[in-house]
Amino acid sequence: MCSDRRRRVADSLSDYDSVCEVGVGRRPGVARLLAERGVSVAATDVVPRSVPDEVSFYRDDVVAAAGRARRGEGPGAPYRVAAVYALSCPPELHRPLATVADAVDADCQFTTLGGDPPTVPVDRTPLAGGETLYTVQSP
Repeated sequence: MCSDRRRRVADSLSDYDSVCEVGVGRRPGVARLLAERGVSVAATDVVPRSVPDEVSFYRDDVVAAAGRARRGEGPGAPYRVAAVYALSCPPELHRPLATVADAVDADCQFTTLGGDPPTVPVDRTPLAGGETLYTVQSP
């Protein structure tokens, strides 16, 4: 995701006081921008990742977190935020992402890999430059 696209996604998420980026990967640009704007940011990934100092990193798997949530255990500390989001989220993670967000009463937003349609009910917000931000509808 180019820097202009990262900025547009960050603009859309910057009204939240706390967020969790699921699957931060090697590109923590949106997390960094949000933290610079005063948003409390947690980031997760299945493998250790380098994130900016102002971003809290947690090694976790959103599928496992969704399983914990379904069992009534709660998904875990990094997800206790106002919004859970993922960038370039593959279809098989849409439902676990939504489950985790629902378990903590957080908004859930994501972008897709491009050609993949959302696999959960969403509202679409087109962003300049061709990106679409999907907001999961409340169950």
